[in-house]
Amino acid sequence: MKRISKITDKKLWEDFLSKKEVEMYPLFQSWNWGEVQKKLNMEVIRLGLFEHDELVGVCQIVVIRARRGHYLHLRHGPVVAPFSETLFDFFMEYIKKLGKEKNVSFIRLSPLLAKSPVITRFFKEKKYMSAPIHNMDAETCWTLPLEKTEEQLLMDMRKSHRYLIKKAPEFNLKIIKAKSLQYMSSFLRLYVDLSLRKHFVAHRGVKDEMEIFGSNDEAIMMLCKFEEKIIAGVIILFVGDMAIYHHGASASAYRHVPASYVLQWEAIKEAKKRGKKLYNFWGIAPTDSKKHPWTGLTLFKQGFGGEIREFVHAHDIPLKKLYWKTYMIEYVSKIMKGY
Repeated sequence: MKRISKITDKKLWEDFLSKKEVEMYPLFQSWNWGEVQKKLNMEVIRLGLFEHDELVGVCQIVVIRARRGHYLHLRHGPVVAPFSETLFDFFMEYIKKLGKEKNVSFIRLSPLLAKSPVITRFFKEKKYMSAPIHNMDAETCWTLPLEKTEEQLLMDMRKSHRYLIKKAPEFNLKIIKAKSLQYMSSFLRLYVDLSLRKHFVAHRGVKDEMEIFGSNDEAIMMLCKFEEKIIAGVIILFVGDMAIYHHGASASAYRHVPASYVLQWEAIKEAKKRGKKLYNFWGIAPTDSKKHPWTGLTLFKQGFGGEIREFVHAHDIPLKKLYWKTYMIEYVSKIMKGY
């Protein structure tokens, strides 16, 4: 007997996401991420899939009302653990009906399911369409297992990375660790400047993200000060058994200072102190193309050692003909940005 019901119990939700059957903790399905979306005035729907009264799946849905089209966004969801095609399909049939009730043009899902012939076949059979967007939800990410000692982790790094980290004391850098919003304005100045330099749209809600996850001891902001000036910063999230490098920024005038390398190393050590098993550097370029906008960032992340993880690309379920307008806008935007 299967049923789907709304969930209002945070502990029930989070306990499920922390189950061993979940391949990687789905950040965008976390309860706190839903709270961030609510602060951005988004409608959030939390559904639970029950089989014989046991919770076997969850899906946090954000209702997007955008100019290019209204849709249901299932980032990193649905989560069915252990994965079952039958249960996943049951969940999606319910969500399709919900989409029609909400009068949206389409549904976009990007579950954290490892890329495989089985999953590819399943999505193809269900006629899900590959979304015309780039790797937005870290579907191709770089991760570092943390079971090794700090000395071993240093030895596994690229030689240049290890050299810069060991050379850092010569610069008399000061690392500030904050769980509150005390230094948010300093970070945002760097972040906005970076978005203008690199031509990307700055994420909305960075402050809300830090505030909500930080209040649950699931986020920390690390800043690097050089000659009494903050020149770089990162925001690290701690969810499940994983630490995530979610946001970062640095001042272009101080490229000769190894601030970004030191911040990553301090974040890795902080993750180990917290008992996390994995450090997730987040998204990297999905190809070897030197023209990809993330090529430099990818080389930086990979230099710390680790391994690539690839999950299924985001897919769309069209519900109205209006979807094709959105498809073309996003497709053209993706090509123009070099993705």
